Amino acid sequence: MRVVRLIRQAGIIFAMMAGMASAEDLVIGTEGAYPPFNNISSDGQIVGFDVDIARALCERMNVECSVVTIDWEGLIPALQGDKIDIIAASLTITEERRKQVLFTDKYYATPLAIVARKEAGVAGVDASELTGKALGVQGQTWQADYAARTFGKAGAELKLYPGQTDAMLDLSGGRLDAVLSDKLQLIDWMRTDGSDCCVMVGDVPGTGAEAGLAVRLDDRDLHDRLQAALNAILADGTYDAIRKRYFDIDIYGEK
Repeated sequence: MRVVRLIRQAGIIFAMMAGMASAEDLVIGTEGAYPPFNNISSDGQIVGFDVDIARALCERMNVECSVVTIDWEGLIPALQGDKIDIIAASLTITEERRKQVLFTDKYYATPLAIVARKEAGVAGVDASELTGKALGVQGQTWQADYAARTFGKAGAELKLYPGQTDAMLDLSGGRLDAVLSDKLQLIDWMRTDGSDCCVMVGDVPGTGAEAGLAVRLDDRDLHDRLQAALNAILADGTYDAIRKRYFDIDIYGEK
């Protein structure tokens, strides 16, 4: 009888441990439409720099993580509604968003830049260069806010898109004159799809922005563990190994 009790107690302890482990499972939310940071591969896998960084952080925290895609405008609501635990989607750290989510320190930084069709005659990034031009930008982003108060006021015809890939398709198809986006995203697009139709006009001065991982405002414990894991992969070379898969330039200090 005592042996049976011990076995039963061991089973209860094992079940409790299993329950604790499952409680540690985390769901990572990303957009899946912002290459090379997050996108869906040809075989249906969620891939990209954001995804690889998130998985490395989960490994460092010794937790199981799954990655799901959510439309851009739904990411923060999904986090606040407990549908996901972490946003890893190149989310720019802004004061307005700090009221909604708890950010880690940056995991990369980039300025805004402009690419334009070769025949559009856009010779620089000054707002006057886009007067009368169709300028595409992803909606509900800080890039869209910047475009409205800078290029829109100068007479550009702003076109907002639900996803960055939609804007790039319209640019390559001749339905836009130019696109404003993060420099790193545009570098990748120019390298893979845009070199025939378009030119990189240049960086927009004073627009350096930082991307952070985000958790719920009240999830300080997860934030601190995530930050410690980020510090660790930055220190031990893991971050740089991931960065080299996607970029041949420094992106952590890029402004």
